[in-house]
Amino acid sequence: MKRIEIYDTTLRDGSQGEGVSFSVEDKLQICRRLDDLGVDFIEGGYPLSNPKDAAFFEQAKELSLANSHLTAFGMTRRKGISAAEDVGLNALLAAETQWVTVVGKTWDIHARDVLGVTLEENIAMIGDSVEYLTRQGRKVVYDAEHFFDGLNANPAFAIATVKAAASAGAVLVCLCDTNGGTLPSQIQSAVKEAIAAVGIPVGIHPHNDSGLAVANALAAITAGATQVQGTINGIGERCGNVDLTTVIANLRIKLGYDCLHGGSLKHLTEVSRFVFETANLNPINNQPYVGVSAFAHKGGMHVHAVNKMASSYEHVDPALVGNTRRILVSELSGISNVAAKAGRKFNIENDRAALRKVLERVNELEANGYQFEAAEGSFDLILRKQIGRYRKFFDLKSYRCAVSRSAEAPPTTKATLTLAAKGQEINSSAEGDGPINALDGALRRALEPIYPAIGQLHLIDYKVRVVNAGAESAAKVRVVIQYRSPEGVFGTVGVSENIIEASWQALVDALEYRLIHDEEKRSVAIPAAKA
Repeated sequence: MKRIEIYDTTLRDGSQGEGVSFSVEDKLQICRRLDDLGVDFIEGGYPLSNPKDAAFFEQAKELSLANSHLTAFGMTRRKGISAAEDVGLNALLAAETQWVTVVGKTWDIHARDVLGVTLEENIAMIGDSVEYLTRQGRKVVYDAEHFFDGLNANPAFAIATVKAAASAGAVLVCLCDTNGGTLPSQIQSAVKEAIAAVGIPVGIHPHNDSGLAVANALAAITAGATQVQGTINGIGERCGNVDLTTVIANLRIKLGYDCLHGGSLKHLTEVSRFVFETANLNPINNQPYVGVSAFAHKGGMHVHAVNKMASSYEHVDPALVGNTRRILVSELSGISNVAAKAGRKFNIENDRAALRKVLERVNELEANGYQFEAAEGSFDLILRKQIGRYRKFFDLKSYRCAVSRSAEAPPTTKATLTLAAKGQEINSSAEGDGPINALDGALRRALEPIYPAIGQLHLIDYKVRVVNAGAESAAKVRVVIQYRSPEGVFGTVGVSENIIEASWQALVDALEYRLIHDEEKRSVAIPAAKA
């Protein structure tokens, strides 16, 4: 079975999409998920372009990736200087990744009119850059920008650029349809021509400006390409990059190629939704394979047929990609997802009554705007409540947040609250940069003296999304908060028409999740008393 490499550029090319901005922690979390999924390469960013990418590569040195190669991205040397003097190339070396990707100009008008160099100098810039990085012990992927437009405009020059990269030591040349305007038949012939010219593996990097990115990726693979570069959910500049979730599913299920690793395909939907939530983007309901509507059926003969034979209206089994069939209105399926996510942990994988109870509660909450793809802490608590494994540590009596501002001074915020915990009533207050910070401070001031484990809980991200935009300023909002604790990184969620109440729900879930797991960990660590 032929192996196809999956090269993910969500963190770099994907972040160029309108409305997409990843924090360093976002990038680290996505990186971990992609590694678990089994992609071959994760392009972390351009170390020289901004402090965030530089910080990411510094922190990423602590990652222990099991399946993926982290890759730094940069450009060929600038004109008029040597490769060794180029700050961009040296920034790639400073990122300390074994693999680096270098992009260069393949279309003659870009060399002459954009870079302002002769065609000969452009070819030298490519060769010098690849050779320099190779001599420093790096494995170089060369991205041939605008390859297909360049091949159409000046075939000899375009081929000369990729041959220069191959001769200088590149291990793979990736052909970029940067403007996204090439047709599948043109892709196939061009890929075959490039493979014959360079004598090393060739990849494909399609954009979606003509709505053909997936088709172009598959056309390149059938023509002999061995690597696909794209992004999760197809996010990216203009119309986006090729959607790797669709490409991977088609490669594995439809064409029988080897990609990712063993059982990772069933996590494809989970990773898709995690990236949407992390990017604070609305999921695409009808996205192939992984969208919530991809296997949804509504009424009439469709539902009747699907209940008898699922394949009558489904081209693949949704479980293959970690998705679920949905019978709209009744929501009759989904128990297997709950069982897979938490059944073994709580020994209920065969208890259909318990699984159904959990599922019904999840469905009820999702109908009210909750989402749990990036809120595993809140899901854990819901499951515990439904199966009798929940433990309450405190009760709210009341809370109050006051924000005041004058024309001469910036706003100030104070939160006060009253809790009951361990048989005592506790009053607490704190000031903060805003109501959430103040509430969090008041909660910690009240509870840390009796529950010190809360001190190990650290907020790392906070996101708000409107659930029902039609209600305008009275709309419900969903608040998702990410935390780091000894359990790792987890999220919690709250939903309300009041943003403070939604945030309170997520804050409380995080504290309870931390305390429950701390208590369980300590109970396991304490040896049983001898008889």
